[in-house]
Amino acid sequence: MIDAKLRGATAIVGVGHAGLGLAEGYTEMEILVQAATRAVHDAGLTMQDIDGIATASVASTMWAMPVIEHLGIKPTFIDNTMVGGSSFVAHLMPAMQALASGQCNAVLVCYGSTQRSSTLNRAAIGNMRKVMDPQPYENPYQPLSPLSSYALAAARHMHQYGTTREHLAEVAVAARQWAQLNPEASMRDPLTIDQVLSARMVSDPLTVRDCCLVSDGAGAYVLVRADRAKTLKQKPVYVLGNSTAVWNRQISSMGDLTVTAAKQSGKIAFEMAGVKPSDIDVAEVYDAFTINTILFMEDLGFCRKGEGGDFVSKGGIAPGGHLPVNTNGGGLSCVHPGMYGIFILIEAVRQLRGQCDARQVANAQLAVVHGNGGTLSSQSTAILGTEAAL
Repeated sequence: MIDAKLRGATAIVGVGHAGLGLAEGYTEMEILVQAATRAVHDAGLTMQDIDGIATASVASTMWAMPVIEHLGIKPTFIDNTMVGGSSFVAHLMPAMQALASGQCNAVLVCYGSTQRSSTLNRAAIGNMRKVMDPQPYENPYQPLSPLSSYALAAARHMHQYGTTREHLAEVAVAARQWAQLNPEASMRDPLTIDQVLSARMVSDPLTVRDCCLVSDGAGAYVLVRADRAKTLKQKPVYVLGNSTAVWNRQISSMGDLTVTAAKQSGKIAFEMAGVKPSDIDVAEVYDAFTINTILFMEDLGFCRKGEGGDFVSKGGIAPGGHLPVNTNGGGLSCVHPGMYGIFILIEAVRQLRGQCDARQVANAQLAVVHGNGGTLSSQSTAILGTEAAL
């Protein structure tokens, strides 16, 4: 049972990012430090105020150590939990607990990756992961991972519920329409349903336009107790609910390819926040592939299972639709440097602050942020709100 006292007890007071798209000439640590410095400055704090840190990396199991060294901090709370792309949403709960207990006073959550510009051999990295992260029921068959796993889930959803490739394309087109309103997005050219459908097929039924970007990027946010948040320079964004769930590592171990652990994490997060999906003004979900958005709309309770295709149809999640989803352009059109979870949280904070200019959702008071990791493996849901939502 989550302590009800944690609802609204902490607030995000600073956000920052760096190296979005292409950060040629910089290391992932360098752009991480840039993003962290911007987030701390955004909060009106100095790095010496930071006494808690949460971070993760695909490449390093001890990533927190060099990050601490580069930032020049001496934290009393350290979280190096790595559950894939959802890690930076999952970091919220332990950070909230550390702040509530008095273990620390200001937590910096940060991430950086130069996946696109790096000269490292990605095939070699993939082979090493097979040793470091064995998946005995999948690796022997050499799937195009993670793409083939998500294609498998998409194919099953289409078979079971009549979801179409056009439904999937709606997700990509909506993301691109939001990206066109975001000057920081990597891909802003117009995109149509027909262009998604006719794009190069990479793993049936997913075309290249159903797949996320391969980009560079770093992001960071700062979390403090609610009483302190009121004294800082930015409008506080309160954490009303958070939960993380993992049911499987390999997609072949899922009990149902159309139901993710978001069903569990979402239920708990909404209950903690004391709100319903119908109360949400803006949704930021991890769209590594177009099927993700459909699955998460269903599992988080925005529509019934099997109705996700209809939910996103006819511009339902695009600008002007019934629910603004992935308002920065998402991992499909804005940025995706390997682990995307921190960027959806940053976008939600900026929406609730009213700082998103042309893509701003009017009167946004409540946001859901949902992170995904692995191959539909880890799921973490957060409900964020303004002071009016407390």
